[in-house]
Amino acid sequence: MGFFTIVILSTLAAIVYTSGKYGDINKVSTTGASCTTARQDRLRYCGVAASKKLAQNDLGRINKYKSKILSVAKKKQIDPCNIAGIMSRESRGGNVLKNGWGDGGNGFGLMQVDKRYHKIRGAWNSEEHIAQATDIFISMYNLIQKKFPGQSKEKILKGAIAAYNAGSGNVRNINDVDSRTTGRDYANDVVGRSQFFKANGY
Repeated sequence: MGFFTIVILSTLAAIVYTSGKYGDINKVSTTGASCTTARQDRLRYCGVAASKKLAQNDLGRINKYKSKILSVAKKKQIDPCNIAGIMSRESRGGNVLKNGWGDGGNGFGLMQVDKRYHKIRGAWNSEEHIAQATDIFISMYNLIQKKFPGQSKEKILKGAIAAYNAGSGNVRNINDVDSRTTGRDYANDVVGRSQFFKANGY
């Protein structure tokens, strides 16, 4: 078995290892970005197509942190596309941050950990920061799973994305998780972005 064959098989094993524990993003229903969110990039259309275009516009910036994202994803057994999707929505891959901060000085880092509720760890663009934010996301998944027992992994995944933004207490209907999120489209938009990243190396 040649070196490159081993590398390819190892990569595939990593993908299998991380995929599915928290649901399959491609099986999550979504309406995508609102028209308001789409206007961030002056798009003249909304929905899933807009989410994917927003993610595409962020791809070059997100790729700078790809090795860190993949490392965290493997350690946490989570699909890397979910991390990338949140990173795109939260900070546009760091593009909207000032000295690592956003949200009026409350949100820190690529994935915008809120200093009011969490003790900040690591530099704003570090693997430690991505790991902390991913742990927060996983904790939201576990809370939503307990709150809505018997639901599919995909519904819980979408609920967890909403909870990452708004808190688990503000996810009151598993079939309408965005009723209290930023722009009322956070989860739907992130799902659309994550699906794009899934199809593009994450």
